[in-house]
Order: sequence, then C-alpha cells, then structure tokens
Amino acid sequence: MYEFSADPVSLGIAIDLAHPLFNATGITLMLAELNSKRLELLHELVPDVRRIAVIANPQHAGVELERRDSEAKAHQLGIQISFFPTGSRTELDRAFEVISAESPQAMLVFSEGFVVENRHYILNFAMSRRIPVVSGWAVMAESGALCTYGPRLVESYRRVAYLVDRILHGAKPAELPIEQPTVLELVVNLKSAKILGLKIPSTVLVQADRVIE
Repeated sequence: MYEFSADPVSLGIAIDLAHPLFNATGITLMLAELNSKRLELLHELVPDVRRIAVIANPQHAGVELERRDSEAKAHQLGIQISFFPTGSRTELDRAFEVISAESPQAMLVFSEGFVVENRHYILNFAMSRRIPVVSGWAVMAESGALCTYGPRLVESYRRVAYLVDRILHGAKPAELPIEQPTVLELVVNLKSAKILGLKIPSTVLVQADRVIE
C-alpha cells in the first residue's frame, strides 16, 4: 500500500492505474493536467504574464508528463516557459542564478518531496525578487506561494486508510486500482499578494477553498 507523489506508470509499478504490478496499490497524487489549471490561474492573477520559470525535479517519475502539459497550455496562453531541472540544492542555486538574470514574471513549481523540503529556500528567493509562485500542494501556499491548486492531501490519506481496510477485509492489492485524487483545493495567499503588489481578482477568490490573510 502506497501513497505516491509520482506517476506510478512512469515509476514502473503499474501498466496503467487499473493494473498495478508487484501486488502494489494506493493513491497517486500526480495529475499532470492540473498544471494547465495552474497556468490559467496564473494568467488570471498576472494578466500580462509572458515569461515564466518552471522549477521541477527531473528525478520525479512523471515530470515529463507535467512538463508536456505545462508547455502545451503555456503555448495556448502565449506564455514562454524556461524549464529548470532541479534535483539538488546545487542545481537550485544554478537555476536561481539564471532566473535572477532573466527576471521571469512568475514561477510554476511542480510539487513533490524535494521541492517541499526546500520550499522556504525557493519561496524566499522568489519573494525577494517579487516573483509570484504558483504550485500544487497547499503547504506551498502556507509557506508563501501566491496560490496553489491540487489534491487536498488529508483526503488522499483517508483514501489510503480506506484501501488498507479493504485489504484487511480480504481484498487483493493487485486487484485494487491505483486511485487519483478526487478532492482538489485552491488556496490563495493574500499576504503574499500584498507583498507582490497584486490584487486577487474576485473571480479567483470566489473559487478559493481557503484564503490565507
């Protein structure tokens, strides 16, 4: 029984979500297509955005799915993406040097373990340069990102408990499909918006599940 932040197919533990391998099942937090929604939100929050930097861990299984989705939506919105593979602090520092020189108008940060572990480092860098950050998990907004849109993690934990209960009552793990999140949340950080000099549109605020003030 697992909770994955990665794509289980890319990770090699499933043929597809309905057919897990190695007697494994659980919940995957990755929904690559949510990056399209995050970019749409960013476009609403910063209407004149044309250049963004993407921070992503290249070792995170499924990152290429997220990258393709982001690039397709960015092209549709007329946004130019600079993609920075950052799987270590050294790579983060190199990326920050380039970002400082290029001065993108915003950053999209793919959520996963390394990013969450280094969230304060990433967000302090971005805020010191007045670069708004959009990401996936609420902990990023709680730490200073302008907004996040993604799985409500506590609901995913509950689904893991549900699957454990199914197995304890005789279900075979290999016959239980790997689930994707069904409960999503939008978290907006008004404190960060104020520091960045941004006014959050009412169209975004009415969608927000939580507003940090």
